[in-house]
Amino acid sequence: RDAAADLTAEVFTTAWRRIEHMPTEPDSLPWLYGVARKMVANHHRAMKRQRALHLKAVPSTQSVGMAADDPIVVRRELEQMRPDDQEILRLAAWEDLGATEIAAVLDLTPEAARVRLHRARRRLAERLGTNLEGTN
Repeated sequence: RDAAADLTAEVFTTAWRRIEHMPTEPDSLPWLYGVARKMVANHHRAMKRQRALHLKAVPSTQSVGMAADDPIVVRRELEQMRPDDQEILRLAAWEDLGATEIAAVLDLTPEAARVRLHRARRRLAERLGTNLEGTN
């Protein structure tokens, strides 16, 4: 419901910003629908990336239980982690970077990047395990 309201606001904000490109009356509604369609597609892609984050960031959902299956829980726990852990997990999951590429981005050796990524994944898995235990 919140996503629908946010998307609606984005559609009209985009339409307002691009008002000089809006066609005249008979074609304006289809143009607005086109803007809305693109915004919805962008939203779906973002949600797909977000789901991919928790699948890639956590080594095994079997080991941390059902909390890892909920993208909202994963995102909440990720946001509570140290900024450097958040960054390396996002580079691996959202940007789909390997250890060598992460090393270049963060100015690390590839081995240091692998170790940091492994430790960040372990800490996230621990957080998710703790979150699950706290709900029982």
